[in-house]
Amino acid sequence: MRMSKFLVVATTLLVSGAAFAEGAEGAAAAGGSSGLVAIGSALAMGLAAIGAGGGQGRAAGSALEGIARNPGSKDAVFVPLLLSLAFIEFPALLGFLIAFLWYSK
Repeated sequence: MRMSKFLVVATTLLVSGAAFAEGAEGAAAAGGSSGLVAIGSALAMGLAAIGAGGGQGRAAGSALEGIARNPGSKDAVFVPLLLSLAFIEFPALLGFLIAFLWYSK
């Protein structure tokens, strides 16, 4: 198991070197760095998704825990939960928008 992970990482590093080398030549000829923009866009989208997923999971878990402890508070917890989920989702959507704008440049 450990050796197969090493082989996957080693193969990925060997193959990605050739891909980055080709991208660097194309970027130098075009006068830009599209490969770095693609990597930055992917990182922006990934970090936005990870942050939003973690935040929404914690918010929903806390709301369900509060409702489980006091079932009568369901109506009082529901609206703030929806608002917090919307506010948590906004930075993720903004990250996707920024990444899309970077990549389409």
